[in-house]
Amino acid sequence: MNGEEGEESRPAAVDGEQAPVPRQEDERAPEQTPVQEQPPRPGPSAEQRSAPASVSVPRRLFRSRTARAVTAAGLAGALLGAGAVAWRTDTLPLLGPAPCWDSIGGTTMSDLFGDRRTEVEEQSLHASPRDLEPSYGQCRITSYKDGSPRRQVTLRVHQLDGLRGTDAHEWPREFLAAGTVSLGDGLPGMTSPSRAWLALPQSCTGRDQFTGPTVVDIGMGQAGLDTGSAYDRTDRAALTRAVVEAANGVIREFGCSGTYRIPRALPALVERQDTESGAFCGVEGLTVPAAYRKALGRTRVGGEGGPARVCEAGDSYSPVVRTTTVTDPALAEIFSGSTRKAGLPVKGSKGIGRLDGSRAVYRASCQTGPVIFMVEQLDQPSGVGFDLTRELLPGYVAAEAERIGCGPEKVTLPDD
Repeated sequence: MNGEEGEESRPAAVDGEQAPVPRQEDERAPEQTPVQEQPPRPGPSAEQRSAPASVSVPRRLFRSRTARAVTAAGLAGALLGAGAVAWRTDTLPLLGPAPCWDSIGGTTMSDLFGDRRTEVEEQSLHASPRDLEPSYGQCRITSYKDGSPRRQVTLRVHQLDGLRGTDAHEWPREFLAAGTVSLGDGLPGMTSPSRAWLALPQSCTGRDQFTGPTVVDIGMGQAGLDTGSAYDRTDRAALTRAVVEAANGVIREFGCSGTYRIPRALPALVERQDTESGAFCGVEGLTVPAAYRKALGRTRVGGEGGPARVCEAGDSYSPVVRTTTVTDPALAEIFSGSTRKAGLPVKGSKGIGRLDGSRAVYRASCQTGPVIFMVEQLDQPSGVGFDLTRELLPGYVAAEAERIGCGPEKVTLPDD
């Protein structure tokens, strides 16, 4: 889409319209049935922010579409346990709720699994009593061919942790990789051929200090396994449709109003390019350290204009370094612990951070709210050291802060 605004990039929240499947510029979008949308209700009070967890289980089950799925599966002898339901498309006709909280439509199921037999395992949505940042539940869909599993998709509904740092490492590796692009159209999420995520409205879920957004995320296969083929485009479109449909189902299950619309188009797949030594990762003024120029010969940048911009550089097969700029204030909170706890202190003109071996995280206070600048060295190329994080961080923060309008920013590294 190359960033141009046009008919296909209208906001995703136009009342009374349902957008077609995400597509590339040269792909024709199928017809969609208009859906009447309701405006979001006012956000919950402080006492109501835990509403998804505070509603009693009997009352939630009484009003829940998932409960009706449990009943149907029980009649078929497929009840797996408390709060979980499974059914098979070849043994139980889907006359009632659709898979995953009555959300995943037939077109999306066909796009993901073709005409293969599928089995669905679904948990009813309620907050875990042990989690400070709740995990509400998950849904897993597996397709089979000749009795063997062929493809599996897992959807999760959970609040990202910003207090203890449990979501500051693994979750970004999967869902903030360079192969992801912004959903666009005002949707707070990102998508790739193997992963997608979408934040739920804070007016529905609430959010406290040091907590990240509550998200619906979806994973299929190995994270970051992008083949560059036409399958990547179709898989990404299907995952995008699935995560938007699932988010709408969760909003409905939580008793909130309003819906997200599937974006009309997505940016092109993220491809690797030759590295520009004077504009590393596409950032003017950021130079590649001389010792690493050969090792960082190829670069790809994803997420332009979205919640996070991610750059990975290395050879044509594996990245050596990753830089991440998180501009969404809620998403930035999941890195709060990384800027205060382990590692050596990093000081700056507008923020603070930490340098911990191969990973440096710096948090700046910008006009739009907190912004995270992160550098991670993922590999040690032959013949060079393991100091790329230290080498890149000051220049990266300074140049990137200028690019996004948050500069000037100067970072001082700790002494060795």
